Amino acid sequence: MAPPEPPAGGRGDRARYAPLLDHAGRTTVGLRAAPGASAARLWGSGVLIAPGWVLTCAHVLATDDGRRRETGPDGVFGVAFGGRVAPARLVYDMSRPDPAAGPAAARADLALVRLLEGEAEHPCAWLSDQPATLLEDAYIFRGHEQSGPGPTGERVVRESGGGSGADGAAGPRGAPAAAGSVDPFIAVRFGARDARGLQFGSDVRVTPGASGGPLLDCDRGEVVGIVKGRHQHDHVGLAVPVTALRGLGGEHLAPGAEGLGPDPYHALMGLHDRWHWAGQDLGRAGAGPTWFDAQHAIMAGRGRLWGVQERLQALDLLARLPAPRDPLVVEAAVGEVLERGERPGAWSLRTWRDGHGALYQGSDPYTELRAFVHYLRIVAQLTADEVREAPGEQAAAVREEAARLAEFVQAKAVVLQPQDRRRIGPVRRRPRSVLVEFEPLFYDEGGRELYNWSVSEGYGQGQWLRVDVQESAGGVPFEQAREQVLRRLGGRLLRADGDAGPGARVRLEVAVPEGRWHTAAGQWEVAASTRRTARLRPVGPGRAVVLRDQGRREQVDPAWLRRWQGITAAPELRALRIPPHTGAGARPGAGSAEAVWRLLETADDGALPALCHTVADGFGRDAVGVALDTGFPAGLWPARGHGQERECDASCEEFHRGVRELLQGSGGVARLPELVRQLRAKAAEAAEEGAHWARDLVLLYDDPEDPIPQLFTDRPQTSPR
Repeated sequence: MAPPEPPAGGRGDRARYAPLLDHAGRTTVGLRAAPGASAARLWGSGVLIAPGWVLTCAHVLATDDGRRRETGPDGVFGVAFGGRVAPARLVYDMSRPDPAAGPAAARADLALVRLLEGEAEHPCAWLSDQPATLLEDAYIFRGHEQSGPGPTGERVVRESGGGSGADGAAGPRGAPAAAGSVDPFIAVRFGARDARGLQFGSDVRVTPGASGGPLLDCDRGEVVGIVKGRHQHDHVGLAVPVTALRGLGGEHLAPGAEGLGPDPYHALMGLHDRWHWAGQDLGRAGAGPTWFDAQHAIMAGRGRLWGVQERLQALDLLARLPAPRDPLVVEAAVGEVLERGERPGAWSLRTWRDGHGALYQGSDPYTELRAFVHYLRIVAQLTADEVREAPGEQAAAVREEAARLAEFVQAKAVVLQPQDRRRIGPVRRRPRSVLVEFEPLFYDEGGRELYNWSVSEGYGQGQWLRVDVQESAGGVPFEQAREQVLRRLGGRLLRADGDAGPGARVRLEVAVPEGRWHTAAGQWEVAASTRRTARLRPVGPGRAVVLRDQGRREQVDPAWLRRWQGITAAPELRALRIPPHTGAGARPGAGSAEAVWRLLETADDGALPALCHTVADGFGRDAVGVALDTGFPAGLWPARGHGQERECDASCEEFHRGVRELLQGSGGVARLPELVRQLRAKAAEAAEEGAHWARDLVLLYDDPEDPIPQLFTDRPQTSPR
């Protein structure tokens, strides 16, 4: 006798739920003794959640007195599903105490069991990515009692007020269960979350053996809990929320078991989400209706812009990314999207998937869509920034997956209003540098060259975001432009440091044109805090400061790239003195223009030009120009070098000796910015007399793989050269 139909349009429309209930029934398993054992009584239930993995309650694997159940060799026991009993073994026990956490630490009554017959074809349930609070249409499921095949799709449903007994032997209105059928699921009359977990009630007592089985929220089409137990005298039960899995760690690994790596929760949910997305492959042989199809039927007509299809694809893309470096990064991303500042959320978040689940706020469909798009944009950018300059195939694969997520976000953002697309564009990223760029315009009547300037945050590989700019038709003299920059630069550097992470100090890069290569940016003084009356401090001793050539742009010269690749691969660096030493025995004409060209063109890969002359004009300026034209990406000189009017003296010898010592054992060109910073810090202290030669040291460090951006692309360069 079929159960009575609910009123039309009611939320309990079981016809819409039937496919979902069928999927949930097929993913519910029974835990019992090992295959072939004489004692085949059901221990409890579980649910298949990823290829080869079963989630259950830890207490199911123990007897009533708390002892471990008797298993076969190596702890093998049986998992019954699909008409067979598969061998399995306990891998993670979340009820195990963590010695490092102390005796008062909370434990979850959850365990993960691995099937030992490989990752055979079997269905998987969908685990919710959001916490459950109130349940209206929900069911619990009990594992299979028999190991033989039963009738496909036949289930026994306990209606409110229907059925009899507590052992699950009767169907609706007291009808007997069909022979060989799987055990019934039980309708939940109410459910709510409290400090102990998810409490639920039904009109019949929870069948023995249901512990470890899934609690299904039909309104969302998701497994939200794992049944923990039942009250002895009424029809109230308790379930562990599936979000308790977020506490899974290496400390829960069973002795001798092979786990999921250093972050088992991230790995497990990645397997789960990728399996469900792969199940939507329409070309797959024998593909039938999926859990997603059942969810889609339930959600149809609700007007959601971020529906189950978007969620399914988004979680698959997130599963392909590395775990966040710190759970606080997930909290910060969610807080930014929901505009709740730095306050932690009500639920602990560990992975990008958890952050996705925290965005369901009961908002209108448009606001909900905007939140998800914004969040995924942040995740894509943060992930790309983490591996921006990392070498190797693994980092390249991460960059590719982050780009795929960004493309997905871009496709979903097209329906947003223009102001919302702009809002999610400038995502808080992890800058690696701040670039100050001075662009020469023309000369005024007094012969002074006039400039515009900009400040950008850099993220590597030529990616820049302009954050401040002074652009006018007339421009201002260089000294005035520099003062304008310095008034704002301190706060900008501090903000970039904060976005880069705890304790970070981003690099300051200063791009200047020819004639300004003597700019001593390391001696610039900027505000030490964001206070209105903040003290000024030199920037060079506290962070790396490098000079860049404003004439090198996005169009990378082949010689520049070739020199960069050579110097980065060189086993050691050596100082290339320009001009060569002009003391006794020096070759005549060593300081001539032609000699400098030959010296630089024939230099080996590890050579780094070093000049003690001023580079503001004359010989030094020409020498730096030749070095740049021949592709050199790095060089060293003092901001106040000597002119051609005097010969090199003892101070020059001290400078060149210091440069040689700096480069010897430097460990490569990439370490030079930090090594020069350390020298500046020593030189700033009176006690470090040996480093005083480095007080105004300028480091040219021009990476062609991270070229500076076009500053004013709508107007051609008009400054004379």
